[in-house]
Amino acid sequence: MDERKERSTVVLDVRGMQWASEQNVVAATLGRRPGVLEVEVNPVAQNATVTYDPASTSVAELRRWVTECGYHCAGQSVPSHVCDPMAEPDPPEPGDGHPVPAPPQPHADHAADHTGTAVQPRHGDHAGHAPQTKHADHTAPHKADEELPSPHDVMGHGGHGAMSMEAMVADMRNRFLVAALFSIPIVIWSPIGTDVLGLDLPVPFGLRRDVWALLLSLPVIFHSCWIFFDGAVRALRARTLDMMVLVAVAVGAGWSYSLVITLTGGGEVFYEAATVLAAFVLLGHWFEMRARGGANDAIRTLLDLAPPKALVLRDGEPVEVPTAEVAVGDLLLVRPGAKVAVDGVVEEGESEVDESIVTGESLPVHKAPGSTVIGATINANGTLRVRATKVGADTALAQIVKLVQQAQNSKAPGQRLADRAAFWLVFVALIGGGLTFAVWLLATDRPASAAVLFAITVVVITCPDALGLATPTAIMVGTGLGAKRGVLFKNAIALETSARIQVVIMDKTGTLTKGEPEVTDLIADGIDEDELLRLVAAVERESEHPLAEAIVRYADTRDLAPVRAERFENVPGHGAIAHVAGRRVVVGNRRLLEREGIDLGVLAARRDEVAEGGRTAVLAAIDGKPAAVIGIADAPRETSAPAVAALHEMGMEVVMLTGDNQATAARIAQRLGIDTVIAEVLPSDKAAKIAELQASGRKVAMVGDGVNDAPALAQADLGIAIGAGTDVAIETADVVLMRSDPLDVPTALRIGRGTLRKMRQNLGWAIGYNAIALPIAAGVFEPAFGLVLRPEIAALSMSGSSLIVAVNALALKRLRLPTTATAEPAPHTNGG
Repeated sequence: MDERKERSTVVLDVRGMQWASEQNVVAATLGRRPGVLEVEVNPVAQNATVTYDPASTSVAELRRWVTECGYHCAGQSVPSHVCDPMAEPDPPEPGDGHPVPAPPQPHADHAADHTGTAVQPRHGDHAGHAPQTKHADHTAPHKADEELPSPHDVMGHGGHGAMSMEAMVADMRNRFLVAALFSIPIVIWSPIGTDVLGLDLPVPFGLRRDVWALLLSLPVIFHSCWIFFDGAVRALRARTLDMMVLVAVAVGAGWSYSLVITLTGGGEVFYEAATVLAAFVLLGHWFEMRARGGANDAIRTLLDLAPPKALVLRDGEPVEVPTAEVAVGDLLLVRPGAKVAVDGVVEEGESEVDESIVTGESLPVHKAPGSTVIGATINANGTLRVRATKVGADTALAQIVKLVQQAQNSKAPGQRLADRAAFWLVFVALIGGGLTFAVWLLATDRPASAAVLFAITVVVITCPDALGLATPTAIMVGTGLGAKRGVLFKNAIALETSARIQVVIMDKTGTLTKGEPEVTDLIADGIDEDELLRLVAAVERESEHPLAEAIVRYADTRDLAPVRAERFENVPGHGAIAHVAGRRVVVGNRRLLEREGIDLGVLAARRDEVAEGGRTAVLAAIDGKPAAVIGIADAPRETSAPAVAALHEMGMEVVMLTGDNQATAARIAQRLGIDTVIAEVLPSDKAAKIAELQASGRKVAMVGDGVNDAPALAQADLGIAIGAGTDVAIETADVVLMRSDPLDVPTALRIGRGTLRKMRQNLGWAIGYNAIALPIAAGVFEPAFGLVLRPEIAALSMSGSSLIVAVNALALKRLRLPTTATAEPAPHTNGG
């Protein structure tokens, strides 16, 4: 009897995190719950990896706690057409004696209305795959949720819930536009408008200036700024501090103080400081969300590769069922051109299966009875009957998803450090504002309004708005520069990490090579090469094998007169036989010629020479006599060698990582000038090889394509996906090369170095600005020099600081980037 595991790990769906610092709310809330052992939250991917004791809590409890924080959670971050999001990752065996926490049950009537169907047990329910309803998201609210609604529900607006990243970006943009639109007239009728801009406009409707400013500020405070107050409530409930708290205090205190002054007869107010501050904070985070928009759909794209339906043989008849309902032991019918639904073993039939979507390798693999097949791979030409061995969350593809998610969520030590720094910055700002108020109130004879004014000015000036805006502006320029060269960065961490890379690991197939076979050797014996190619190509034109297509393409380059093959016979796993121009032509591997009783003779040594050089040897015999050895190999991309040279110029070590044999890998590496070769690596071990290199303290970038590269891309400090690879690898990576050009790898790293330099300059300016402005804001120089900084002037100076960092970031466009004769002309860069 299996014992219940003491630790289970799940990747939870957590949507609605707008600010990176909001991860502290989820981490703090879950971290204090009974049974939760470890929490790693990833605001970019919109999920969280949680390790917990299954004897103390469950996925249902974790989901409820996340929703109590005010975020959307559908359970595990998996698509329900393959797995049940609410299933336990390590369910107990029946009767094992361990108590299982019962998940809160929804009201029966409400659940029926919400799902539109009753819960029905599905065919073949088995351990690890609980029954599920037709409603995919499992979002029927629990009773506990109804008793304790989220802050979003209480407040009625401001929350994003299950909004997509695109919708959240649009919402942030709209909030900024509202704040900017109403801040303009507020500034015009403020002391800035009269004293600084020299405007003296009559107030509409004969109102007092402060009353008019109050009315204009209402949409900004109760619409644009509501997310600050909402987020501050969630942070305080979780007993943590983040930027939301600081912005809420600065805006709320400034507006509340002005409101009190307005309601008590008027006086000095600064509605403009509160609204302009809000506008700039929203602008900065709009930039940030645009930079990371769409990244939270990566894992769903990955597992959606599995087909939604499968053909299961029931009583000898094929029945189409959802993939999620396939059980271990089911016999599946896989027709030509169809995807294999789950992992299994072939029981009947032979075929070529395209596993490139999982393994990244270009050549189809021959399958016969006893061969294993992987879910989501494509059956090419024969019909297979496959016995399911692993389904749902146990399939190889699902395990790759989990590896990717956990690697993504765990590789943010720098982000955690930044979050802690932000926490202390908020703490310093709040304490500094309080101390400023106390000193001015108790140590001077100035009125309380002056003390409040100085205190709010300190909070405003200490708000990390300039710090927050400096980084996104550099990111926007850097990513824009990259886009012109077909290099897409996913987020700021990718840009920063790319500047520190020391080792670049490149996958061979599809990355350094084209991922398609080509003829490299033609060794004929006793026959003219053109005549040989004419006969062999006639046979191969009747075949759909990729090696046959390579020979046909090679023959077409010779402009040979076509001839038709007759009596064509395909020999699965071996080759083909046909009659061409009255001659019997055999084309295939050594086993086919042995079956035909043909001795290779002198060509045997040449065949071994080709194979030892890492090429695939295709043999040809005519009229029972050996005629040729044709070497076929994956062709390197034209820009692979220049890319390796450019990386060497930057002082980086280049490593090739591949599942191919050592001979093939060494041949490609020698041709391209690569430093180190790691060959014959299984897909599941690629991430471990990267971890070994990281253990030496070096920053590692991984360049690859294919689902098999996805865990390695996530494990590396920087994952770079070739654009022609699968969508999975592209979504998993931190950087995407849209043009599938290896030369864009050094381009991306140069952009990263330049962007990090600008980010450091901008942050240095912002910190220096705060260091100078903070004592002025606190009134330190007021007694001696009469130097006072009002909140609105502080807001205006922050806008000037933002302008300076933006102009500095624009200078990044002069960055020199690698070029080659095979690449497209670089755009004009103003002398760069």
